[in-house]
Amino acid sequence: MQMSESHVVVTGGAQGIGLAVVDAFLAKGAKVAVWDMNVGQAQAAMAEDAARAGVLVYECNIADRHHVQDAADATLNAFGRIDGLVNSAGVAGPNAPVEEYDHDAWCDIIDINLTGTFNVNKAVLPCMRKQNYGRIVNIASIAGKEGNPNACAYSASKAGVIGFTKSLGKEMAGHNIAVNCVTPAAARTPIFDQMSQEHIDYMLSKIPRERFLEVEEAAAMIVWMAGPENSFTTGAVFDLSGGRATY
Repeated sequence: MQMSESHVVVTGGAQGIGLAVVDAFLAKGAKVAVWDMNVGQAQAAMAEDAARAGVLVYECNIADRHHVQDAADATLNAFGRIDGLVNSAGVAGPNAPVEEYDHDAWCDIIDINLTGTFNVNKAVLPCMRKQNYGRIVNIASIAGKEGNPNACAYSASKAGVIGFTKSLGKEMAGHNIAVNCVTPAAARTPIFDQMSQEHIDYMLSKIPRERFLEVEEAAAMIVWMAGPENSFTTGAVFDLSGGRATY
C-alpha cells in the first residue's frame, strides 16, 4: 500500500507510538504534519532522521480547541487537504485509588485524552466532508475496555474515546470517512515515566503474550487503518492487547 497522495496529521508525534506512526507513514510516501505541545522535542525528533526532513511540525495542545484550530488551518494552508488523522497525543496521569485521586489531575487527563480527541476530530471533519474522503484513527487503550485499578481517570478517558469513536464512525459512514480506534496494551514509551513500577508490573502480568507491545507493531496496524485500503470498516475497535481483551 503506497500513500504518496495522502496528507496526514499525527498528534503526539514527537515520541512513542506517534513517532513510530510518523515513520510508517513516511515509508509509504505520505506527507505528514505533527501536532505536538512539546514542539521543541518534536522538531528534534524530526531532525534525528533524514527521512523525516519534510515533516511539518506545529505546536498544539489538543486540550485547547483554539490551538487545534490554528494547527488545522496551518496544515491545510501547507497541504491543501487532510486525508488522515492519527490522534496519538495523551497522558497517563498518576496512579492512586479513587478516594485519594487528585481532582486537578482527573480534570487534566479528561481534558487531554477525551476532550482533546473531540477537538482534533472536529477540526479535520470539515475538510474531510468537503473532499468526501477521510481516515481517522483514535488511540484508546486496553484500560478503556477493562479499567485498570488505580488509574480511574486514564481508564475513564480511554473508555470515552472508544464511545466517541463509535458514535462518530456512524455519523460519517455516508461520507467515505472511516473513524476507528485501537486499544493497545502498554508499550515501553516515555508514558511509563508517569506510572508507578507496581502499575507497570500489573499491566505486564495481564498480557497473555507475556511482553509489552512494540511501537512498530502498533504503527503497522494504525497506518493500514488510516489508509485507502481500509475502505469499509468504521466505528470499530481494533485490539492491540496481546490477547488480554479481544472483544
